[in-house]
Amino acid sequence: MSRTVAKSPAKFISFEGGEGSGKTTQIKRLGEALRTSGHEVVLAREPGGTPEAEMVRDLVLNGDPGRWTAMEEMLLMYTARSQLVRTVISPALARGAWVLSDRFADSTLVYQGYAGGVDPDEVRKLHKLVLGDFNPDITFIMDIEARGGMQRVHTRAEALNQFEKRDESFYENTRAAYLEIAKTAERYVVIDAGQSQDMVGADIASVIKERTGVLL
Repeated sequence: MSRTVAKSPAKFISFEGGEGSGKTTQIKRLGEALRTSGHEVVLAREPGGTPEAEMVRDLVLNGDPGRWTAMEEMLLMYTARSQLVRTVISPALARGAWVLSDRFADSTLVYQGYAGGVDPDEVRKLHKLVLGDFNPDITFIMDIEARGGMQRVHTRAEALNQFEKRDESFYENTRAAYLEIAKTAERYVVIDAGQSQDMVGADIASVIKERTGVLL
């Protein structure tokens, strides 16, 4: 006899963090666990997630650092993000699916704002203009020491995008910014990404249970 799974309300969960923090691995793990529990899961990534937004991804990530100013990057990111929310994320949530996104608006706040030089308040104003109060229900900040993240990236990557080519000070600045914004809202949860994948996954599952009641 099959077991009927009581579904919880749809949730939008983003994963943030510096390069090499293991976001993609943990998103896949969480997605598989949620599907096993009977939930529809939609995976997204930023920038990207739609054919048009993937074109923006290529524009932003390819090439060398300095191709775009931080302001130009911010505007491109929000162009792609607006379409992703309109055509993928909002419809998925409306039909009761869980959405797991590899980065969302906090990446722009950190990379183009705090670390890139755009006034963070201006990034927040643009977010309000484009998306209003729309934000994830839970944001996992995958925290890893800057040098450790760099080592992971350079070990695994066949080719580096323009953010992965930046120096250690940029990694340190983004990490500090993530830890700073983590203090500003309850939706943020800092995860020690320097642990084993299994331990990181267990920490994430514990938060999901505590915040949503879903046992993975």
